[in-house]
Amino acid sequence: MIRSVLEAALRRALDDPSVRLLGIHPTSGGCIHNAARLSTTAGDFFAKWNDDCPPDLFQAEADGLRELAAADSGLAVPRVLDTGPPAAGAPGFIVMEHLLRADGAHGHDEALGRGLAAIHRRQAPSFGFGTDTYCGSTRQDNTRGNSWAEFFGERRLRHLLRLVETRRGMGLAEGGLYSRLIERLPSLLPDGATPSLIHGDLWSGNVMQSSRGPALFDPACAYADREMEFGITTLFGGFSPRFWRAYEEAWPLPGGWRERNPLYQLYHLLNHFLIFGGHYGSQALDVARRYL
Repeated sequence: MIRSVLEAALRRALDDPSVRLLGIHPTSGGCIHNAARLSTTAGDFFAKWNDDCPPDLFQAEADGLRELAAADSGLAVPRVLDTGPPAAGAPGFIVMEHLLRADGAHGHDEALGRGLAAIHRRQAPSFGFGTDTYCGSTRQDNTRGNSWAEFFGERRLRHLLRLVETRRGMGLAEGGLYSRLIERLPSLLPDGATPSLIHGDLWSGNVMQSSRGPALFDPACAYADREMEFGITTLFGGFSPRFWRAYEEAWPLPGGWRERNPLYQLYHLLNHFLIFGGHYGSQALDVARRYL
């Protein structure tokens, strides 16, 4: 089934009914989807698919990739060819440009830092995004808003906490603690944050050294305070001092951002607790208590 689905998608995207899919070569693609390099008579492409996913999941990924590409940052962002939702026993899928890996490329970290700053300079009139997006398998509510503290508190933290309560359970004391934190956000986050485009899930596994330079994929895009980008970036590491210096040279971060950073790590800790369970829940509580 997947072979015929992907071949049909390539023929539509390339407007060439003669294209044939020669091979599907599994690759690493995260813990959620099947991922593979596709060898075809028209060259190589990359695809992900899932038999059990929300109908808009891959379209949301495509929207994010296109928005990142529109930032004209100098970073490589794979071009999307086609997407489709799960339907009639066929999986949902996304087909995109295949980027060649180029390990050891000189200047990768510096280019990544400068390029990310350029992405963050792409701005919007309000916080949110044109569609809901996904961080992993978790839907992000991107309903537009003008207050960053309110957007982060309601569209990110409280939205996620409702999902955690349903799937993992949450005691009254824990729920009350998080509610008090959300009420305090206007005093914890700076006024005047600018809605900047962020990748949204920028850990080292979603960055690759490609033959076209640093490449980004698997976005969870939104227009947000750019400091939110660094929640997961700092949580799991993998970014060198050269990356940080290049970013700061291109666009210095506001004073106090490191003190606020755990608030953005909290979002990803809660999301990991939602998806994986385990110790992430206690880590999230430790962070929340720090600000009360």
